[in-house]
Formats: sequence, C-alpha cells, structure tokens
Amino acid sequence: MKAIIPVAGAGTKLRPHTYTQPKALIPLAGKTILSIIVDQLRDAGITDFIFIIGYLGEKIQDYVISNYPELNCYFVTQSERQGTGHAIDLTKEIVGEDEVLIVLGDTIAEYDVQEMLKTPFSMLGVKKVDDPRNFGVAEMEDGSFFISRVVEKPAIPKSNMALVGVYKIKETAILFSCLKKIQDNKIRSYDEFNLTDALECMIQQGARFQAFKVQNWFDCGKKESLLASNAILLKKFGGNVKTSEDYSNTIIIPPVSIGAGCVIQNSVIGPNVAVGDHTIINHVIIKDSIVGAYSNLYEIVLNNSLIGSDAEVKGVSRNLNIGDNTAIDLGGSRG
Repeated sequence: MKAIIPVAGAGTKLRPHTYTQPKALIPLAGKTILSIIVDQLRDAGITDFIFIIGYLGEKIQDYVISNYPELNCYFVTQSERQGTGHAIDLTKEIVGEDEVLIVLGDTIAEYDVQEMLKTPFSMLGVKKVDDPRNFGVAEMEDGSFFISRVVEKPAIPKSNMALVGVYKIKETAILFSCLKKIQDNKIRSYDEFNLTDALECMIQQGARFQAFKVQNWFDCGKKESLLASNAILLKKFGGNVKTSEDYSNTIIIPPVSIGAGCVIQNSVIGPNVAVGDHTIINHVIIKDSIVGAYSNLYEIVLNNSLIGSDAEVKGVSRNLNIGDNTAIDLGGSRG
C-alpha cells in the first residue's frame, strides 16, 4: 500500500499566506495540515508516501525530509496544474501494481484508517452535507454502502453524500487506464482533469466501491473554516503549552498551543489560539486565532485572525488576515 498526497495547489483562497507558504504547511493546532495527515497514515502502518508537489514544492520536500526521515518518500512534480486526475496519473511508474490510498493535501478527516484498509473493496470516504453542489458527490445503490455513481459538483445533486478526499483504490490498473482515457478524450470537469471522472469511469468498467462515513471532516480551504478547524482540533489534541517557558504576567486560557522559544509578556492568550515557534508577544489580547513562527505582536487585540510567519504587527485591531514577512503599525505615529 502506497499513500499518495497531492499538495501541488496554490491555495488561492488562503492568500496572502500561500504566496510564501504552501497551504499544506500552514500551522494548525500546533501542527501543520500536512503533518496531521501524514501522522494519521503513518500511525496506521503506512510507510511509503508519494507527494505530488508543485507551487513552493521545495518547501514541502524539505519539511517532509526533515520531519519524517523514517518514511520512504517520493516526490513527483506537477508543473502544470491540470487537476487531481492529471496529478495522480503522474505517479503511475512509482505506484506500479500496488494498491493506493489517496488523501488530498487539504483533507483532514477522522476515521479508522486501519479498519478501512482491511476491507476487501475499494473505498471512498463520504460525509453528509447540507449543500453538496461544491463537492464531488457519491450516489448510493439502494439499501447498500456500494456506490453506483460519482459526479463532480453536480448542479442538481441526487445525493447529499460528499466525497471528502480520501480514496482507497485496489484496482490501480483500472485507475490508471481511466486516468489515461479521460485525458486522451479531453474529459474535463470545471476545466480540469478530475479524479472524480476517473472514478466514474472505473465504476462503469465494473470496479466496486464501498462508501465509508468519516466521523469529522475539517475544512482547511479558507480563513474562516481554517480558524474553526483550529479550534476543534485544539480541543481534540488538548493544546500544548510548555510549562518550562516564562510567560511573565500572562494569562493563558486553554485550549492553546504555543511553539518553542516564544517570549510572551503582559498578555492574555486564548482560548483557541495556536502560536508558531520563536514568536514574541507583548501587551496583546488574542483569541480564536493562528499566529505563524518568528512573528512579533505588540499592543494589539486580535480575534478571529490569521497572522503569517515573520510578520510584525503593532497597534489596535480585532480581525486580521496578514501574510508572511509583513510589518504593520496600526497605532499610527506616537508623539
């Protein structure tokens, strides 16, 4: 079994942060989006990983090599963003005849990975949603967990079971045959070669897919949903505050995660705050926010904010979305 994780997207909905940082490496509950995914699969016994990189791909590669030296990792570059189907097709030579588990690089879901891997069928992760029009959708066979059809972002959905971005494929020969077919025949969804279309091709060729329902599905695609996911995951992981650090004259309201080497003084931190390594915070009140590494915050009130790495923010505000390497003084001149 090989795990394939596509992380080549530009993450346009999370700009300005994704100008300088891949979406998969944005901090979340004291970890990164990518590390949560990899840890989940590694803990289930998977040791072979294929990362499909593109935009800022060298940062993904450096992060994986540095943090997961024990894993067998391959890196495939998708130089043109032509969709998930095109991306997965690039892994054909590395996959060979092995079964694969595909997890999209912005997909964090809670499910029993080992139990799912033991089942004798190919599996697609699903979650019931109120409005499935923005997702791939699985239509179910009557009275069973088998899937009769999948369609990408249907205008008139016949099911409210959204595909969450987790796919176990046993029939890899049929998968790559279908990926070739949709590209040869220019079958596109929303101007991309989509994995969903290849899965529908597989179903038409006789492949059997069972659906499995994930317990939780965390949306990491835009600022508001990322902050909401951060709060939920902080509660799940319990936060991480090093008691050995000196946070003088500071109140910490859990759940909070604070990275190594931070200097925090005269502040109120939390709840639902994740702070990256080596950040300096002084005279700050902050809640429901994410702050990157090596940032400097002074005399500011933050709520529902996303602050990038190497950012400097001074003044008084309440809701910010600031990218990496940014310096902002909201207090104006002081006489």
